[in-house]
Amino acid sequence: MAEIIAITNQKGGVGKTTTCVNLAASLAAMKRGVLLVDMDPQGNATMGCGVDKRHIKAGSCEVLLGEAGLAESLVHIEGGFDLLPANGDLTAAEVQLMRRTDAQRSLGRILAEVGAKYEFIFIDCPPSLNMLTINALTAAGGVIIPMQCEYYALEGLSALLETIDQIRGSVNPKLKIEGLLRTMYDGRNRLANEVAGQLLTHFGKQVFNTVVPRNVRLAEAPSYGLPALQYDKSSLGARAYLALAGEMLRRRQIVEPVVADL
Repeated sequence: MAEIIAITNQKGGVGKTTTCVNLAASLAAMKRGVLLVDMDPQGNATMGCGVDKRHIKAGSCEVLLGEAGLAESLVHIEGGFDLLPANGDLTAAEVQLMRRTDAQRSLGRILAEVGAKYEFIFIDCPPSLNMLTINALTAAGGVIIPMQCEYYALEGLSALLETIDQIRGSVNPKLKIEGLLRTMYDGRNRLANEVAGQLLTHFGKQVFNTVVPRNVRLAEAPSYGLPALQYDKSSLGARAYLALAGEMLRRRQIVEPVVADL
């Protein structure tokens, strides 16, 4: 069965969607079966994969509400993985879900239909704690928390960890922190180094060894609807996410394969 991993942070602009898209592409390049689920009404992961969110016939909204099946709503992305797209309609889905009994388990039940088809399912969560995020955390077995190494990021992290504890204590006791990922990192910045040091002191091995640097090519790639690996595979950003994918596989004692030619 697939490992379901929610990628979330209640603070926006920390590289959450960038991590979703590029980690999915990197693991796909390593011949792993990957599904990316866009659960953010902004649809940034959808657009970042080259799918126009304005012309989606069926996506996360319709699947959650039972108006479309999961299999026929998936889009195969050139990078070698599948995507369940999303757009602003998801906001309406959230409202309707709140009226349902056991609504927080809706996504988990849907993903169970395709669990045998993939090795990894990544969920891109909205930058807020709402019914969509709760659905993702209830469905997931692990959480990746991307964060910038700055003061306010540490404040937001405390609130997120409290939320994860609440989900673990109520609806999903198996939920664990897969890892904290330092993103948009600039080693020349003293504050960034200090915050990185605090993370390592407090969370130890829960902090990924991989650090994603601040990188122009990584920032440009979404505007072309491409993961960095397809946009510029030699960029520091693309190489960082390949390293992260490899680190995740090694943690699971899975042999890291050679990356497919792009």
